[in-house]
Amino acid sequence: MIVSWNWLKEYVLLDMPVAELERRLMMAGLNHESTAEVGGDLAIDLEVTSNRPDCLGHLGIAREVAVLWGRSLKLPAAAPREGAAKVGDLTRVMLECPELCYRYTARVIRGVKIGPSPTWLVRRLATIGISAINNVVDITNYVLMECGQPLHAFDLAKLAGKEIVVREGRPGEKLVAIDHKTYDVGPGVCVIADARQPVAIGGVMGGAESEVSEATRDLLIESAEFAPLSIRTTARRLNLHSPSSYRFERGLDPQGVDWASRRCCELILDLAGGELAAGSISVGRTPPAREPIVLRLSQLPRVLGIAIEAEEVRRILQALGNREVKADSQRIEVVPPSWRRDLSREIDLIEEVARIHGYEAIPEDVSVPMAPSARSDEDRVLSAIRHVLTAAGYDEALTLSAVEEDWSKAFSPWTDAAPLVSPTPILRRADRLRRSLVPSLLGARRTNETLANPVIELFEIAKVYLSKPGSLPDEQRMLALTSGGDFFAVKGVLEALLARLNPAAELEVVDAALDLLAAGRACELKLNGEPLGFLGEVSEQGSKQFELRGATTVAEIRVSQLVRAARLTAQYRELPAFPAIGRDINLELPEAVRWADVAAVVRQTSGEALEHLEFKEIYRNDALRAAGRKSMLFSLTLRSRQATLTNAEADAIRDRIVAACGERFGAVLRA
Repeated sequence: MIVSWNWLKEYVLLDMPVAELERRLMMAGLNHESTAEVGGDLAIDLEVTSNRPDCLGHLGIAREVAVLWGRSLKLPAAAPREGAAKVGDLTRVMLECPELCYRYTARVIRGVKIGPSPTWLVRRLATIGISAINNVVDITNYVLMECGQPLHAFDLAKLAGKEIVVREGRPGEKLVAIDHKTYDVGPGVCVIADARQPVAIGGVMGGAESEVSEATRDLLIESAEFAPLSIRTTARRLNLHSPSSYRFERGLDPQGVDWASRRCCELILDLAGGELAAGSISVGRTPPAREPIVLRLSQLPRVLGIAIEAEEVRRILQALGNREVKADSQRIEVVPPSWRRDLSREIDLIEEVARIHGYEAIPEDVSVPMAPSARSDEDRVLSAIRHVLTAAGYDEALTLSAVEEDWSKAFSPWTDAAPLVSPTPILRRADRLRRSLVPSLLGARRTNETLANPVIELFEIAKVYLSKPGSLPDEQRMLALTSGGDFFAVKGVLEALLARLNPAAELEVVDAALDLLAAGRACELKLNGEPLGFLGEVSEQGSKQFELRGATTVAEIRVSQLVRAARLTAQYRELPAFPAIGRDINLELPEAVRWADVAAVVRQTSGEALEHLEFKEIYRNDALRAAGRKSMLFSLTLRSRQATLTNAEADAIRDRIVAACGERFGAVLRA
C-alpha cells in the first residue's frame, strides 16, 4: 500500500519527521518498504498484512497515526447535495445471488460533464502510481485509495433497461472488460448485468461497453460488498487481479459501503457537475452487529509480562474505534468497530494494546508464565509414519472424502453396510463418503500414469466413514498405500514401519479373499493377535476397473492399532561387541506351507541369537510340483551378546530349526 504524505496530511496532523512516522508504523505492524520523492510529494510504501484490509486506504493509515500520536482524525463529511428527482424513478437494482454479493447500492447523477481532472487530483494519484483518465474515473480511484472501498461508475445510457441485475454468470456468457480482453463469466462468477447482458465482473473489473466516456452524461455509481471467497475464486479462475479484487478478497467494512458512495458523489458534483438523484437504492443484507469482547486486565501482565494502567488501556481501545460497553477495575467490555474484522477475541485486544503501547516498552528479560505443551501419542505416531514412508520413497497424497458409487463398491474391507450418501456431490458423481482410502489412491495412481510419471509410490492418512444404523458413522483414521512394487516389497515397508514404532511388535499374515485383490496374493494383517489391516496385489479385473496400466499393490491399516502398539519412549541398546555369523537354509516342504508360518517357527526355535531373518525365494520344478512340494530358501543372521558364536554353535541352531520345521511341516533340508 503506497500512501502520499501530502494526502495523509488532509486527515491527521503530521508534524513528526518522516523517518519517525515510518519507524512507529513499522513497530505497530505496518512494515515500511521504501519511501520515494514524487513530484514534490513523498510516496511511502507500507506492507499491509492480510488481516488488516482497513489499512488499504489513506484513512486507515491516518487512523493508525492518530492513535499512535494521540491526534484527532478528520473525516470528510461525504454529504452530497441531492436534487428533486428520485433515484427509484431512474433505475432499479435486483440482487439474485446474495451468497456472492452481500449488499449492492446505487446512486444516479445526471448531467455530468466528463473532462480532465484538476491538477491536485492528478498529482495525488500520480504519487501512488495511478494514471489520470478523466474526472469521474479518477474520482472513483481517489475514493478507493482514500477509504479502501472500491466503486464503479456506469454510463447509465448504456445500460439496457436502465437497470442493474446482480446475478451468477450463465453458461457460455462472455464479457469484454475495460482492459479490452474477453473473459468467460459462466456459473460461479458474480456478474453485474443489465436487462440484456453482463456489464461488469462483480468486484473485479468493469465492462468496456458501459464504461464512462467523453459522451457520458448520466452516471450510475456502484458501491457494494462482495463475498471475499467469491472474488478470490473469480480472480484466480480468470487470472484477473485488480485493486478492487485485492480489497474485496480480504473483506471490507460493511458500514463503509454507503459512505464511499456518498463521498464519490460529493466529489463528482464538485468536479464534474450534474444533479444527484435523491436517495439511494440498497439491496441485500443489513450489516451484521458486532458481538462485544471482554478484556480482563489481569491478562495483560500474564501475556505481555508488564502491567498497563487501566485508563491507558481504555484510551487505546477507544482510540482504535472500539465502543466501550462497560468497564470496572477488573475488566473492560467493548464492541469492535465495523472496519476491524480481525478483532473477535480477548487476545486480539491484548495484541492491539501491546502494539499501540509499544513493543519496545516490554523489557527483553520480562518473565512471562508459560505452560509446557506436548504432542499427543497419535500426533507422534503420525509423524513417525510420515518419516518412515517418505524415507522409503513414498509421497503423501490428499484426496477427497467422497467417491463415486462404483469406487465405493470396488473395495470395502471394513464393513458391508451401505455408504453414507451426500445430497450434493463434491465432484461429478462423487457423493459416497468413502469406506476405504484405497479407491481414491488408485484414482490418483491412474492420474499419475496418464502423465507418464515413472515412479508412483503414494500413501494417505485420512478418515473413513463406516455407517452404523441409528447413530453417527464410525470415523476411523486409516493409513493406505499404493505401490508399483510387489506384495513382498510393500510388506517390507510395513514391517519397517512397525520396527520404527515398536521393534518387539510382530506382524502376522492370514489368508484373505478380497474384492479387487488377486487370489493368492492378498492377506489380512494382524498385530499382536488383533486385526490391523489388509495387503494385496490388485487383480487384473481391478486394474481394468481403475484403468491402471501397470502392476499395483495396495495396503490399508488402522492407525489406532499402530498408536496402541507404539513404544514412543526412546530405548537404549548397546552396540554389539561380537561379530555376527550367517547361515542359509533351503527346506523342501509342502506347497501349502506359508513363509509366515515358517518364520514363526524359526523365531521360536532360534532364541535370542537370531538377529535377522530374511526370506530369499521359492523354487519349484516338475518333480516338486508332482509331489505337491516346493523349495524355500531363507537366511539367518546370528549373534550372541555374551561371546563370539562358533561355527558349531551356529550349526546347532540351524539343526534345531530344521528339526522343528520337519516336525511341524514335514520339511526336509535340501542338499
